[in-house]
Amino acid sequence: MRQETLLVTGGAGFIGSNFVTSTLESADARASRIVNLDRLTYAGNLDSLASVKHDPRYVFVQGDIADRALVARLLDEFQVTAVVNFAAESHVDRSISGPREFVQTNVVGAFELLEASRAYVAELPSELAPAFRFLHVSTDEVFGALGEAGHFTEESAYRPNSPYAASKAAADHCVRAYFKTYGLPTLTTNCSNNYGPRQFPEKLIPLTILNALEGRPLPVYGKGLNVRDWLYVEDHCEALRLVLARGRPGETYAIGGRNEMTNISLVEAICDLLGELVEARGGPSGRGVSSSYRDLIRYVPDRPGHDLRYAIDPSKVERELAWRPRHPMTAGLRKTLLWYLDNRAWCDRITAGVYRRERLGLLGQPKIEEHSSET
Repeated sequence: MRQETLLVTGGAGFIGSNFVTSTLESADARASRIVNLDRLTYAGNLDSLASVKHDPRYVFVQGDIADRALVARLLDEFQVTAVVNFAAESHVDRSISGPREFVQTNVVGAFELLEASRAYVAELPSELAPAFRFLHVSTDEVFGALGEAGHFTEESAYRPNSPYAASKAAADHCVRAYFKTYGLPTLTTNCSNNYGPRQFPEKLIPLTILNALEGRPLPVYGKGLNVRDWLYVEDHCEALRLVLARGRPGETYAIGGRNEMTNISLVEAICDLLGELVEARGGPSGRGVSSSYRDLIRYVPDRPGHDLRYAIDPSKVERELAWRPRHPMTAGLRKTLLWYLDNRAWCDRITAGVYRRERLGLLGQPKIEEHSSET
């Protein structure tokens, strides 16, 4: 029987590392082996994969998805049965400050990965080629902004508003075209905002946690009324495994947590829960006897082109694949905060000399030390 092998790209990043570790630990995992290809840019870190480092089913390769020859060699050498593409530059503020890298990785990289996969499948025996899958993991930001009502679905029109979102939209279109034109068995997922362990501290939730613990300001863009739909990363990874195993080639699946919150409500919830957890461990509930972490909140000028609201209707993946998120926001947030409280050394190592929580994406405005971001 042929061994199931996944080529996971970007597997040292936040969602990728959670997918790799949870898949190898999952009893119903499709893969018996995972090859992780990651360039190890600032947000990719092998510390996030410490639990599987010595697993004989796990192979790490440092490299770029835009290196078609390397990808082709890995596909052939390991007889890969599916590609799962997480590799992407993913921070909106960074895309505003420097969009070129986003186009190079998210668009050119995806193209080279698709080309290598197409050539590989063309050489597979006729009985194996139909089973191959190319799963492209994308974002709800490709759909632009919602008003106060409604939800994104698989039928939503593409209206990206940031360089990051535009680059992901371009990749989505390439994936669709390779299914329609070449018959490559592709799958695309568009997810809402992920949160959970091992997220790089430029993102809103870990940034808020770490700044609060150090007594630093907690900047919130504008009035804090932008709304995001939050999805615990373990739930997302479970959905991806179901899409990979039972999703229909050529289809798109929208994956959301049904957890809409304004940014200010989320920051306040983190402050309150963090105070409770720190106090339970024998520390002060906030910065002092008469103050709380909420006192650190500061409103700062909004991000250029900041989308008001994102929300996903995951009915299709719920109906067709029987997936449901297991973590309501309160439970997922508690697990996340506990992880960061227990893993301060991890945070220190991955940010040392790389990222000092400065704000990006200011379009020539003077930088302030800390920033807020939800994606």
